[in-house]
Amino acid sequence: MNNMIDETNQAKIRHAVREILTAVGEDPDRPGLVETPDRVARMYAEVFATKTAAPFDNYKLFEVTDPTEMVLLKDIPFYSMCEHHLLPFFGTVQVAYVPQHDQVIGLSKIPRLIDYCAQQPNVQERLTVSIAKELQRILDPAGIAVSITARHMCMEMRGVSKPGVQTESSYYSGQFKTDLDLKREFLQRIASK
Repeated sequence: MNNMIDETNQAKIRHAVREILTAVGEDPDRPGLVETPDRVARMYAEVFATKTAAPFDNYKLFEVTDPTEMVLLKDIPFYSMCEHHLLPFFGTVQVAYVPQHDQVIGLSKIPRLIDYCAQQPNVQERLTVSIAKELQRILDPAGIAVSITARHMCMEMRGVSKPGVQTESSYYSGQFKTDLDLKREFLQRIASK
C-alpha cells in the first residue's frame, strides 16, 4: 500500500511520541530515543496504511467454466493493531469461498485483501467480518468462510499477562451458513496441517 500519512500528521505523531516518552519518565533527546518519534511516525504510516488509502481495488477476477465447489487459502499470516491499546495482534487467516457467476479472484489478491483490512486500528472480530464483506463486495461468491487465529499483545504483555493464548473468530455467509456439510468440510480442511 503506497498511501502515507501526510507531513502535517507525521509531525503530530512525532510530537505525541515525544510527549509520551517524557510522560513515562524518559528523555526523548537521549541517543537511543532521539530518532524514535520519527521511527514511530513512519511505522504508523505503514501499519495504519488503510486509513489513508482508497477503497481496495488491487484485484483481478477471472472467468472460469465449471468452477470448483470451494476455493480455500490456508495459513495466511497477518499483523494488525488492537484499537484498545495500540498493541499488535497477529496470527493466521483461513479464507474459503464458493465461486459464483463463473468467476474466481486471483489467488495472490486474497492475502493483499487481508493486509488491507488489517492495516488500521482493529479488533479481531471486526477484522474477520471485514475480510468477508470485502470479498463479498468484490466477487459476490455463493458463500464465504473466514477463520482467524491470533495472539494479542494486549493480553500477553499487560493485563492478564498470559503468553501464548490464542483467540479464534469465524464468519460464515451464504452456502457456508446453510450447508452444514460444506461448513464441516471447511473446518476439517483448515484443521489438517
